[in-house]
Amino acid sequence: MNILGGCEIFLMEEKVIYTMGYGGREFDEFVELLRFYGVEVVVDVRRFPTSKREEYKRENFERLLTERGFKYVYLGDLLGGYRSGGYESYMETSEYKRGIERVIELAEKYRVAIVCCERLPWRCHRRFIGDTLRERNLKVIHVIDKDRIWKTLL
Repeated sequence: MNILGGCEIFLMEEKVIYTMGYGGREFDEFVELLRFYGVEVVVDVRRFPTSKREEYKRENFERLLTERGFKYVYLGDLLGGYRSGGYESYMETSEYKRGIERVIELAEKYRVAIVCCERLPWRCHRRFIGDTLRERNLKVIHVIDKDRIWKTLL
């Protein structure tokens, strides 16, 4: 596991897929993080897209992000966590593979962030999604904070 700072080394022209969690952040702080990394499309991978905080409930989250200029795509039905039999088994299904293909299609046109609640990627199913994308030769960076990222080495 590598935790790196100094994220400015990742230039805007590079094709990168980010993952990030909104947990523990005010909505405006989360939006600032998205803008810092140049994100254009937020891919919500929460299986159950609700929250105790109103701004993170799916319908509000989508509306608020759209109002701030982001495109919102919900893929929690295909890529969301909490699967019976475990997430690693779920990764072998056609639904999971369809979700991965959709992320790749979006990443060909936009700068994408795969998002759910958990801030730390090693505690979240985003790490599995990231590993799958890396196996497909895509660059994935798990964002923890503005100046802190986590990169796994495959």
